[in-house]
Amino acid sequence: MFNGKNILITGGTGSFGKKYVEHILRDYTPNKVIIFSRDELKQYEMAQVYNAPQMRYFIGDVRDGARLKEAMDGVDFVIHAAALKQVPAAEYNPFEAVKTNIHGAQNVIEAALANEVDRVIALSTDKAANPVNLYGATKLASDKLFVAANNMVGSRRTRFAAVRYGNVVGSRGSVVPFFRQLIAQGATELPITHADMTRFMITLDQGVQFVLTNFERMHGGEIFVPKIPSMKMTELATAMAPDLPQKIIGIRPGEKLHEVMCPADDSHLTLEFHDHYVIKPTITFAVRSDFSENKLGETGTPVEQGFVYDSGSNDEWLSREAFLEMAADSAP
Repeated sequence: MFNGKNILITGGTGSFGKKYVEHILRDYTPNKVIIFSRDELKQYEMAQVYNAPQMRYFIGDVRDGARLKEAMDGVDFVIHAAALKQVPAAEYNPFEAVKTNIHGAQNVIEAALANEVDRVIALSTDKAANPVNLYGATKLASDKLFVAANNMVGSRRTRFAAVRYGNVVGSRGSVVPFFRQLIAQGATELPITHADMTRFMITLDQGVQFVLTNFERMHGGEIFVPKIPSMKMTELATAMAPDLPQKIIGIRPGEKLHEVMCPADDSHLTLEFHDHYVIKPTITFAVRSDFSENKLGETGTPVEQGFVYDSGSNDEWLSREAFLEMAADSAP
């Protein structure tokens, strides 16, 4: 599907972008892979590792719609990964998050439509489901923009979808590298925000493969949610440092006790597939699709009314041993 194609990744110097480039260059022969981001140092550092002839590095910000339109000229597939993601930072700098996560999302949509990009997938987050923090609220707005964009395509081939998943083990700014750093520095205890806190767990490899597969699955308008295991944060800390005590420090601004990916209010829109869920659009498109069967021929069935997919009531839990294997695979 990606052989001979041009692919652009916004926020491409992040953890996801680097892993995606690793996959796409290993498994396919794209014509161009464009990294679109605003930090020249991170681009320089990434280019030292990912310097294949297909690679292109464009300086730009998703807040700049004109630059996005230039960068997407001739592009077939877009992954929108750029976002302000730190929950406390978004709480203290709310409109900066709005400008990047909402205005930036609309700029991506308009640039994709202007260039008649084939397919666009936006990376969402579990925090967008029943959001309690500003980051989650901006990503919910972004999800709504990408879903509704399918009603703006007219005769164009462009289609939009979103992928929503949980905590990425080992990603920049996540708890695993944070704990690793504390342990390496000789910490005498590990901070835990709440004794009952749980999180979904997924590796970067799994996240990238899920996105790649959903380019093939999508009709346009779906929110794709993978079935992944949960883990208590106390168990995670014990797995990483069994001899260190844990100190409860309290929930941070805008933080949830359990993460939700399919909220009860969307249960009438949610379809269960063998390894993932699909949340159908709340609106009806001019060109209708049967979301119960995707483009790969996989079929889904409606979930029960009131169904919730959250990290606290999940059926699948990660053992300490399985987590350590996952963390080792995700180590830099």
